[in-house]
Amino acid sequence: KICRNCKCGQEEHDVLLSNEEDRKVGKLFEDTKYTTLIAKLKSDGIPMYKRNVMILTSPVAAKKNVSINTVTYEWAPPVQNQALARQYMQMLPKEKQPVAGSEGAQYRKKQLAKQLPAHDQDPSKCHELSPKEVKEMEQFVKKYKSEALGVGDVKLPRDMNTQGPTRMYIPGGDRSTTTAVGAMEDKSAEHKRAQYSCYCCKLSMKEGDPAIYAERAGYDKLWHPACFVCSACHELLVDMIYFWKSGRLYCGRHYCDSEKPRCAGCDELIFSNEYTQAENQNWHLKHFCCFDCDNILAGEIYVMVNDKPVCKPCYVKNHAVVRDILGFGSLDLLYLSLLQRRDRKYYSQVGNRRILP
Repeated sequence: KICRNCKCGQEEHDVLLSNEEDRKVGKLFEDTKYTTLIAKLKSDGIPMYKRNVMILTSPVAAKKNVSINTVTYEWAPPVQNQALARQYMQMLPKEKQPVAGSEGAQYRKKQLAKQLPAHDQDPSKCHELSPKEVKEMEQFVKKYKSEALGVGDVKLPRDMNTQGPTRMYIPGGDRSTTTAVGAMEDKSAEHKRAQYSCYCCKLSMKEGDPAIYAERAGYDKLWHPACFVCSACHELLVDMIYFWKSGRLYCGRHYCDSEKPRCAGCDELIFSNEYTQAENQNWHLKHFCCFDCDNILAGEIYVMVNDKPVCKPCYVKNHAVVRDILGFGSLDLLYLSLLQRRDRKYYSQVGNRRILP
């Protein structure tokens, strides 16, 4: 899943078009409780993500005429109250607000590609899976859709107090008694603000500010919009799509990483019982190969360059800069023993020469 020319990941290129992104997310929400967020095309029946686009207009005074300033958000929380959605957007870092044509819109696209890889949910996007592996992957996807996948809900904390069984517990009072109601009316505005705290940063929520709730976490927990992040990569959860596990929020990628090994070569999850581990990473057996020439490295000398394995010939040709520590001018191939690895063993400093990639 890398560019053949520059070797960078797919998320670094504007590869996916908007409709392809919407197909991917639509596929993720298929057969879940979030089918209201998708629509199936009549032509091919493929589910498409009904992304909520928000357009804000405001008049701008000019010398002669009044012009209209329009701001388009490529995604916004699917709430009926546009003022609430606007509040939510203003609480995000400016560089992460998905305004069309902005840095924030590019950030959202990059996170869609990184956090929700198509090959983590669709076997047809993977390479050379056996029928057994396809079946295992389908079961894995079905399981995380039913047990972990969720979409955040933007609400005002004070509104949650009137929603029956999902209302929040307020310390110091029992809502089932009439005396508790009277006691709550006597509390100061400062105490009301302090009764809600963000599950991530632990700071109090400001009165009137929207919060994000995650149904799978329970409605006794809430987050600031800027705090609704993956606990592994700490990036904003794109479109508030989260995976909940053991009291933590995860993006799709890092939830899957917590459940299955991921091949460092092809970026796909490994469903085979046979794979190898090298340099603290997992690899399909045939994917532990030179990052430059693709030759398999089993039993061969290799050098790690930017966390990627490179065979001896490619390292000498493309990466090696040899320096003689003692200042001698003569060089020979013995310097390779300084960083060489064979069969996943590391040979540390030998002799008086070093190699600097």
